Amino acid sequence: MNLSIMWDAVPKLLAGVPVTLQLVSLALLFGFVLAAVIALMRLSGSRIASSFAANYVFVFRGTPLLVQIFLIYYGLGQFPEVRSSIFWVILREPYWCGILALTLNTAAYSSEMIRGGIQSVPPGQIEAARACGYSRFLVFRRIVAPIAMRQALPAYGNEVILMVKASSLASTITLLEITGIARRIISQTFAVFEVFIVAGAIYLVINFLITRLIRYAEWRLTPYLRRPA
Repeated sequence: MNLSIMWDAVPKLLAGVPVTLQLVSLALLFGFVLAAVIALMRLSGSRIASSFAANYVFVFRGTPLLVQIFLIYYGLGQFPEVRSSIFWVILREPYWCGILALTLNTAAYSSEMIRGGIQSVPPGQIEAARACGYSRFLVFRRIVAPIAMRQALPAYGNEVILMVKASSLASTITLLEITGIARRIISQTFAVFEVFIVAGAIYLVINFLITRLIRYAEWRLTPYLRRPA
């Protein structure tokens, strides 16, 4: 164990934290919006929309994220139609290709969590709200969405943690996030063990903070489960 290499690697690896957080936060933001659309398509009465959403979830949940990243970054550029389109401005950049791959992947998993949360809402509460004269939008905003959020939050918290760890795959397309910087340091020092221990510790701290935030959100959303003072 070379402690001096580990100590010198800390500030270098911390420089990759903003890129990692950007990848994760943007992918989760875009992915949640897409997941909500996919979940509503699954629950819609349209057979075409439901079938499309089901196939989307099947494809992106059934294939490795690394393969999806390679197909988007290396594969799409092989088509002249893509290179001549307006989307090439985004698809030629590894940063946006990484975000796109992470977004499409997390949307597939998150849509199932959202769908399960919506289906877990007791029908009696919906019927009671409609009996009180609530519109469908008001029923969804005040009854369905809060209950579904509480039900899906623990599973979604696990998805956030998995996305933080999955962001390390972005280093395979030249992005210098935590793992990308760690690989560069290793190529210079050949200290695989020391550098990856520091990188793993940084990921561990990030995920620890995320678990605290998720637990606090669960505590705020379930006041009826708190012990009386």
